[in-house]
Amino acid sequence: MTKGYEGPGEAAARLTGRPVVAGGTASGSPAEVTLAGGTPVMVKRGDAPGAVRAEVAGLRWLAAADAVRVPEVLGHDERWMVTERVPTGPAGPGAAMRFGHALAALHAAGAPRFGTPPPDGPEDAYIGLAPMRNVPGTDWPAWYAEHRVLPYVRGAVDRGTLRPAEATVFERVCERLPDLAGPAEPPARLHGDLWNGNVLWGADDVVRLIDPAAHGGHRETDLAMLRLFGCPHLERVLAGYEEAAPPAEGWRERVGVHQLFPLLVHAVLFGRGYAERALEAARDALAR
Repeated sequence: MTKGYEGPGEAAARLTGRPVVAGGTASGSPAEVTLAGGTPVMVKRGDAPGAVRAEVAGLRWLAAADAVRVPEVLGHDERWMVTERVPTGPAGPGAAMRFGHALAALHAAGAPRFGTPPPDGPEDAYIGLAPMRNVPGTDWPAWYAEHRVLPYVRGAVDRGTLRPAEATVFERVCERLPDLAGPAEPPARLHGDLWNGNVLWGADDVVRLIDPAAHGGHRETDLAMLRLFGCPHLERVLAGYEEAAPPAEGWRERVGVHQLFPLLVHAVLFGRGYAERALEAARDALAR
């Protein structure tokens, strides 16, 4: 091992105060490590400034809602985070329905304003590997345009993923957002990066959420992201949600508007294919 290097095993032992008996010798992240007594944990490294602090604050803010379950944070510093390991199993329709109920309760826990970061969380946070600023605002259409659409349009243009002329399509959507957004709603407590990979179907038939990009936002954004990359038993999840807290009429027609944010993030990170999907969603919104 390189002198001065700390791997997942050393980080887990230091942050939990318990010896490591298995795992943690490789440099991958996240890594599974077993602590003394047979307790399995996950160890994740965050190299970007503030990334670990943002994730820990997000997990704790979601947990504080006492709605959707999240893995417990067992220790952290500025670079490493140790959480409980969630044994996973097959996705079931009953768990999906309960997840829908719990997601509605999470959103109903609310946030002080749109864009509010979790308590103790930084303004400069992340969604996946992309920077994401949590700047509070009171008007969702204006806030969404300024902080969740246009920054990533500019980023995609700078990277050559979007052509400058194509940026005007998103600018037109932003101008029309007051009409496209549907009825005004109070800020919801969002997971913020709710794609299928961040939904863990527990072996105990209870869903946990991981890797949040938590902030105050519009609840339809989480629902739209669940649809973006597919989710097992999605219609059961949505049925549970609608049973607990029905979204405003016409929410399914607004999915594309809310998907602009994750699609543009992916366009910045992963290229032209996502830019084309974002353009298609934007043009569909303008055709409404």
